[in-house]
Amino acid sequence: MRAVITGGTGGIGFAIASHFGKAGYQVVLADLNETLLQQKAAELSQQGISADYCVLDVTDQQAIEECARRFPADIVVNNAGIQHVARLEDFPPEKWALLINVMLTGPAMLTRAMLPYMRNNNFGRVINIGSIHAVIASPFKSAYVAAKHGLLGFSKVIALENADKNFTINTICPAYVKTPLVEQQIAAQAKEHNLTEQQVIEQIMLAPMPQKAFIDVSEIAEMAAFLCQDGARHMTAQALILDGGWTAR
Repeated sequence: MRAVITGGTGGIGFAIASHFGKAGYQVVLADLNETLLQQKAAELSQQGISADYCVLDVTDQQAIEECARRFPADIVVNNAGIQHVARLEDFPPEKWALLINVMLTGPAMLTRAMLPYMRNNNFGRVINIGSIHAVIASPFKSAYVAAKHGLLGFSKVIALENADKNFTINTICPAYVKTPLVEQQIAAQAKEHNLTEQQVIEQIMLAPMPQKAFIDVSEIAEMAAFLCQDGARHMTAQALILDGGWTAR
């Protein structure tokens, strides 16, 4: 089986690709930077993993359709993501639109492009990498929160439309994962609030989380793999929350 993973060169995406590859899937890394894609695909190949890559801008419909033509997938992992933090009145409109396009419209259009192959084979697994912000909100993240909330509604509709096939679509919603994207946020918030980076971690990021820990990329990869197994064949349209107890309060 083939798995296409967007944002495949990043922390979460590459961890999923590596885990899937070791489980015997053919993996396709989809991302923007061709040089980095080549490096990461070669790294997987050196481990004996069947790996390929696709240069993909998830905001480009033509690129999406070309990726689906070249690499029709049994499994799609919608992982590509970006962030911008600002009050709404200070949020550049073009930046707001970009976040929605990357994290909501992009996953929808890539799923759309892959669906005919999945339906024809009577098998499909779509895994969205959401966020704790798909179920709760934080200030200054209106576009990100809107996109991640939107993934849940989108997934419910697609699950209903494809319930006649062996098809599932689910969204993994982790609390903070220490990826380069989050490390940039830590540095930015330290500067903004005149705190040390450790204070940002303790007083802002992990403060609402009872277990006081970052989610590890391996946890997300293992959950994604579970969603592709036969034991999860009737788990669909769900938000799977990895939050260390954050939403238990």
